[in-house]
Amino acid sequence: MAKDNERTPEEWRELLNNFQYPDDIKEVPRRKRGAAKRAHREAVRRQSAEWVREQRRRDPIRPAGALIIVVVILGLGVGARLLWPGLLGGNHHGTRVTATATPTPGAQDNKPGDPSTSSATPSSSPSAKVDLSDPDGVAKKAVSLYLTRNPPADGDHSAPVLRAAPYMTPSLVQNLTGQEDPAWDKLVSNGGVSTVSTVKVGPADKGLPVDTPLRVWRKATATVDVEGYKNYTETTVLQVEMTNADGSGWRVSRILGL
Repeated sequence: MAKDNERTPEEWRELLNNFQYPDDIKEVPRRKRGAAKRAHREAVRRQSAEWVREQRRRDPIRPAGALIIVVVILGLGVGARLLWPGLLGGNHHGTRVTATATPTPGAQDNKPGDPSTSSATPSSSPSAKVDLSDPDGVAKKAVSLYLTRNPPADGDHSAPVLRAAPYMTPSLVQNLTGQEDPAWDKLVSNGGVSTVSTVKVGPADKGLPVDTPLRVWRKATATVDVEGYKNYTETTVLQVEMTNADGSGWRVSRILGL
């Protein structure tokens, strides 16, 4: 009795009878036709096995891999639509985003301490009144503005120079902005911000020229508070020369001790 998973002789005969043979086998003599059919079936079996091996060698995409690729492609399509609406023709369905916007009143005004103000006019504003009548007052104001520094907002050491520029001669402003400032570098390395609490102005040290109607020297002693990685207070002593050559007012023309 045949097992359940084995074909019966009748089933094998039916399977062989239904097998499609080429027409040239029918022309083979009957006594050799059985061998020809067996050879043909063996050739078909070898070709089928070779085809299966070739398909496996090519490693077709599995369903899971195909699903991942489809998800990635859809994700790229969504991202492209969000980042470049016009790329997929989506800009005609939504609100168009323009590259420019009208600023609100005052939005373009320079902010205090903004590095962009370093290229502006040295004075704080065109209408600001600068008192240049008293040399002591000029020395106090110039030193206070020059030593008040905020590197993150100022950008570089030329910003405090330009804040003090209304009280300085153009040549001094040019000289200070063109020179390195060790005090600025020290402040930056400490991550600090300096403010001036007091400035005392008195007679200059001995050895400096005496006062004249056109030139005077003063000693300015500033107390500077620094807040940074380390908080400390230091005293800066500067010898300040001021001139009034054209009679328009006193301006700082030289600073010794920087």
